Formats: sequence, C-alpha cells, structure tokens
Amino acid sequence: MSCEEALRRLAEYLDRELDRRSDAALARHLERCRACFSRAEFERKLKQALRGTGSRRAPERLRSRIKSLVDSF
Repeated sequence: MSCEEALRRLAEYLDRELDRRSDAALARHLERCRACFSRAEFERKLKQALRGTGSRRAPERLRSRIKSLVDSF
C-alpha cells in the first residue's frame, strides 16, 4: 500500500469502516511507515478530543441569539 492510498483511507481505518483485508493492509503500512503512523496518531488523538466537545448544552442566551438569527432568514 502506498502512502497516498493509506492517507486517503485513513478516516475509514480510524472509524473501523474498512473490510478485514484493507484494515490489515493499512495496519501493516502504518507499522512500516513512520510518517503515515504519525499522521494516523494525530488524527486519532484529534478525533478523541473532538468526541468530548459536543457533550455540553449551549447557554440559553447563545441559543436564543442563534434562533433569532435563523428566524430572520
């Protein structure tokens, strides 16, 4: 697997959406290629950090302002 293909399929890999054969091929590539491994780790940590950001409810004042803006269209 080339670096180009690995990076193109990285999101699917991290989301566990690849078939077993493609998953194994990408995993082998990441074991050998330090640059792609570093990118994969960055993407994995970013996804993990973003996963927790949407769990809080916006303050009521902000919600009201957004609703007002949307209603004005």
